[in-house]
Amino acid sequence: MARRDYEDDPDAPKANSLVPAASAVVVDSAGRILLQRRADNGMWALPGGAMHIGESLPDCAVRETREETGYDVEIIGIVGTYTNPRHVFAYDDGEVRQEFSICFLARPVGGHLAVSEESTDVQWFEATEVDALPMVPSIRKRVNDWRDGNVPAAR
Repeated sequence: MARRDYEDDPDAPKANSLVPAASAVVVDSAGRILLQRRADNGMWALPGGAMHIGESLPDCAVRETREETGYDVEIIGIVGTYTNPRHVFAYDDGEVRQEFSICFLARPVGGHLAVSEESTDVQWFEATEVDALPMVPSIRKRVNDWRDGNVPAAR
């Protein structure tokens, strides 16, 4: 399903839902970050998505990372909470979702690189390579929060 991100846009549609979500900054032992190119908007992003009934937010981040990248991860910290009411996602089915996401820091513990129906590419990037990648502002903020040292590095 296609979506459009609006952040601090006065012409954005009004939110009609609020869904808890989780994402993960996955960092390997070499300090590289795992990113996926989203199928719905063509932008590079962290793995993540909506929480299911019966799971915790950390479990959501682990599941979404496995589904979208092929990697099993271990949560080792929190990058931050992201709840900007002026950031909404408009889906083609009429849902307009207000952002509510916890971004976790994780390290890979198994699996292998794989794309999903939600991604067209999955790659590891050096922190210095990230600036040149097309990315929505909310994802760039999470990556910058990690990269700028606002959270501990992977062990």
